[in-house]
Amino acid sequence: MTDVVVLIGAGQIGQAIARRVGTGKHVLLADNRIENARAAAEVFANAGYVVSTATVDVSDRASVEALVRTATGIGAVTGLIHAAGVSPSQAPPGVILKVDLYGTALVLDLFGAVIAAGGSGVVIASQSGHRLPPLSVEQNKALAMTPVEDLLGLDFLSPDRVTDPLNAYQLSKRGNALRVAAEAVRWGRRGARINCISPGIVMTPLARDELNGPRGEGYRRMIEGSPARRAGTPDEIAGLAALLMGADGAFITGSDFLMDGGVTAAWWYGDLASAA
Repeated sequence: MTDVVVLIGAGQIGQAIARRVGTGKHVLLADNRIENARAAAEVFANAGYVVSTATVDVSDRASVEALVRTATGIGAVTGLIHAAGVSPSQAPPGVILKVDLYGTALVLDLFGAVIAAGGSGVVIASQSGHRLPPLSVEQNKALAMTPVEDLLGLDFLSPDRVTDPLNAYQLSKRGNALRVAAEAVRWGRRGARINCISPGIVMTPLARDELNGPRGEGYRRMIEGSPARRAGTPDEIAGLAALLMGADGAFITGSDFLMDGGVTAAWWYGDLASAA
């Protein structure tokens, strides 16, 4: 049977990961904008990959269910790369929570029901989740385990309490890491693994939106104040993802990997602490 790697969100990070883990497999490129998926597919096909495209809106259950049917119609889903999302400069709080938090939970739930034995996945979250002040044990558990369709009804996620796009983004990305930990238990029953990567500022079109947006000065300050003193690249994130999804990562599941050039360390304990 054909092995299928599903990429949701055909941006630069997702593409870089798919190039590392998609060799010899069918790569299904899915994006909210079909033109993005088709542009990526042309590059992949020219490089010798077997590839197809699909449209998906991760905030819509019927759309994700359709993607699952498409993927399983091709073969056995042995890889999932979830890299779709919107940033604080791209959407209001409600949209961020629906796409980044609910959408990720939905993808993990539906693909977790079909992932093949020996399969693996990775969710791209963000360093931003690591800058959110600690939540209560009850809130952590709610983000991790609340049924998908009840998730946005949690009191602490209500529109009157989450009014800032950055706060919505941080809650979503913290929720992504917690959700991955909980889902790893369920995926494990199928003999599969799922992990999370929380990148820092990685040079992609989304990062450029932020650097040129209202929070651009803060982003530049984070880069300059980090131990690495530079932004990351998609291929660096892909190197870690390939480890997590491959045989060398067989003992790793339910984990969140902060990969931010030391921004978070400097935010809490270094030159960026005054900003915190």
